[in-house]
Amino acid sequence: NGDLEWPKHSLHLSLFLATAGSSTDCFSIPSSAHALMGQGKKGDSEEGYDAAHWNSSSQSHPPWLRFHLGISRWQLYDHKDPNLRQLEEQLAFSRIVSAVQKTGGTQLKLLMSFPNYGQALFKPMKQERNEETNHNLYYFSDFERHNAEIAAYHLDRILGFRRIPPVVGRLIDMVKEIKDITTDRKLARTFFTSPVGNTCFYGQCSYYCSTEHAVCGRPHVLEASLAVMLPDLSLAPRRSWRSPWRRSYSRSKLAQWENNAKYCESVKKSPPYSQGTRLVDLIDMAILDFLMSNMDRHHYETFEKFGNNTFLLHLDNGRAFGRHSKDEPSILAPLVQCCRIRRSTLLKLQLLALPQYRLSDVMRASLSRDPLTSIAPLLSEQHLTALDRRLVTVLKKLRRCQEQYNDSVIYNDIPGHLNFASEELQ
Repeated sequence: NGDLEWPKHSLHLSLFLATAGSSTDCFSIPSSAHALMGQGKKGDSEEGYDAAHWNSSSQSHPPWLRFHLGISRWQLYDHKDPNLRQLEEQLAFSRIVSAVQKTGGTQLKLLMSFPNYGQALFKPMKQERNEETNHNLYYFSDFERHNAEIAAYHLDRILGFRRIPPVVGRLIDMVKEIKDITTDRKLARTFFTSPVGNTCFYGQCSYYCSTEHAVCGRPHVLEASLAVMLPDLSLAPRRSWRSPWRRSYSRSKLAQWENNAKYCESVKKSPPYSQGTRLVDLIDMAILDFLMSNMDRHHYETFEKFGNNTFLLHLDNGRAFGRHSKDEPSILAPLVQCCRIRRSTLLKLQLLALPQYRLSDVMRASLSRDPLTSIAPLLSEQHLTALDRRLVTVLKKLRRCQEQYNDSVIYNDIPGHLNFASEELQ
């Protein structure tokens, strides 16, 4: 979908163009880029932006660039990456020097730029945290929620996937940090003052961009999620894959997998699901989506540089966490129909089902670090309770798989670990 791609940006595009190095397992800066970084332009700066003093040392790079260069074949960032906290702080507190509308997609989003040339995808608060999605809405008509993007990032980390770019909550001054600095005339024209004196705007998009669905501040301050941008597609091309378990996106038709309990048999025979980790990667994604009740996973992406043997990007999670009172079992279709799971994923799920490591408690603690928690919890207690309930459901499905298929259920991705599925799924 391209939502999280880093756009071309003057001087620093040329600096970054050389960062897609020859290594097959990570992005790197080759010697040609080192020479480029040492040239005279490093002291220059554009209006509102800091002068760049980057060189071959990673310590000279801003957090967003260290994040880009740390992307590897199997994850977006390392679980002990010291840069992650700096990156989150940049998203939360760094001065915003530019705000323009991000093209594409169905709902309102903006592209924010920082003085160090870092950029973030902005999604505004559209729904109160304790508000459930209207049960009469189809999944493809739901709002995108800022807190869902933030919570999805934390859940993805807790599960050990690290396949969602860092996302942070932030209070935005709609006048000083959007209206007054935007060069996007079409965006600027959509600002207005509500009858009670609040600053509002609605932008341009295919869903919910109208005065009836405007985003309004209190009176001019707005909650939002800011997600770090991925490298531009010209630097790190990505391939978009249609999910085999994509929904029909129709009010009357069902998808093929919804009518065929043995649908996975045909998927397993088709590349890239017929070899490597692609199938268990997709099942990881289905488990994540089920836990947060995200029905809107029609495509996924991979970095072309790593070929088919790489992780799946878990992008666009704004329609998650819409309902806590209802679970959607069809999201687990890949797991139920294929009866396959990574050993590492299984062990993490079992750990998070233990009372001393309960998923809801770990999630609550993780979310408490986000700046917006000072205003209100990012997920209501009902949503946290739903996580525990859904985790129990996942483990029950796995036990049924084990009863039917025994040891073949587990894909052993932990070297040296014996494959005793019958012991682990008890």
